[in-house]
Amino acid sequence: MKLLRHSQPDPNQLTLQLDFFTPTPPETTQDNPPPSLLQEQPPAPELTQQTPFPPMSPPIGRPADGKRRIQLEEHHLDYSLLRSKRRSIGFLISDEGLRITAPKWVTLGEIENAIREKQRWIFTKLNERRERSARRLQPQMQWCDGATLPYLGQDITLRIRARQAAGIAYDEASLELTVGLPADAGEQQLKDRVQGWLQARAKETFAARLPVYAEKLGVTYQSFALSSATTQWGSCTADGRIRLNWRLMHFALPLIDYVIAHELSHLREMNHSPRFWATVQSIFPEFETAKRALRESAPETLPIF
Repeated sequence: MKLLRHSQPDPNQLTLQLDFFTPTPPETTQDNPPPSLLQEQPPAPELTQQTPFPPMSPPIGRPADGKRRIQLEEHHLDYSLLRSKRRSIGFLISDEGLRITAPKWVTLGEIENAIREKQRWIFTKLNERRERSARRLQPQMQWCDGATLPYLGQDITLRIRARQAAGIAYDEASLELTVGLPADAGEQQLKDRVQGWLQARAKETFAARLPVYAEKLGVTYQSFALSSATTQWGSCTADGRIRLNWRLMHFALPLIDYVIAHELSHLREMNHSPRFWATVQSIFPEFETAKRALRESAPETLPIF
């Protein structure tokens, strides 16, 4: 999420973008993580019931070169340690695992105590990282009869029918999208037809939901348009021009509502300050859950058009 300013700022040209397609950055914290990081952690009871510590394989031989190993109850955790001139102990979670950066004067015992104190956060983030990696490795959608397509948070089934007259129809009861195509039609024609249908549904959905949240906020937007951006779910200008990514139609309605509430809240607060997030929360209390769900939805998991 970035605030874009021209060299000579015009209030009507300020734009705030909601970035979610960008690659997931490494998770970081320090020995005293800021409140925003702590808020990302699930509550302790939920973690115990729904996201237990991930199973750790028993150690085979010694840790990989450059790695250290610590035992945390029945779990074994490998990590890399980097000494630096920083003043505190820092934690970074990436695809390579856990990396710790610590001052030269901090003892190994103090570092391992810090790991034990933060082990719930560490295991949670490692588990999230593995889940994201697993989703990226899932095979891409095959554009053929019987394929499934995410739509409003559900998987719907594509039914392709060879017909002279082109057409497309969705059966909500059977969750089937029937596409009529000429017998000699290629894959790209199918993609174009489905994309056009999704964009038409996006216009209808956004047009219905925007006024709901605008009324709750007491704001007026000037216009809205569909976006095909590869880096943002939505954007808002100071003069009330809203753009929403049509690919939001892959997700359940609450996630769409969150993006709409987010963008409209910028008409009250053209920033991402605490007052802005309080505004979002006033009309969409569960925004943290939706925000996290969208951020963890990698573009690799969505159909390629």
